[in-house]
Amino acid sequence: MSRGGRCTATCPTEPGAVSLRNLALTILTVLALSVGQVLFKLAARGLGQGMPSLAQVALNKYLIAAVLVYGVATALWVSLLREMPLTVAYPFAALAFFFVPVMGHLLLDEPLRWQTLLGAAVISAGVWISSLE
Repeated sequence: MSRGGRCTATCPTEPGAVSLRNLALTILTVLALSVGQVLFKLAARGLGQGMPSLAQVALNKYLIAAVLVYGVATALWVSLLREMPLTVAYPFAALAFFFVPVMGHLLLDEPLRWQTLLGAAVISAGVWISSLE
């Protein structure tokens, strides 16, 4: 909020603009959700083939970590939505379509095709366009 007519780090520079703090927290939230997806994949790998037992699921360290990361990201997201309109915040969630394939390639050795990168670039351009005033 503003103090004495001056904006602090959380105050946007223009009416309807997103503050740098909220932008950073929004991107951090999307990154956390993307990390959660990688953890879910690691959890799935750890469960092997066939129907896993309840104990295998409940004791899967990657699944536990993924749920915790998602819980923190959800709390952060709800906090952000108190300060940002959903129509401004939600398009940034689409950046996961860039983050997840790149993380999958770097951390899980999954293939990263040029079509995926091109699609992510188009989505990123759409996010940028939707954030314009």
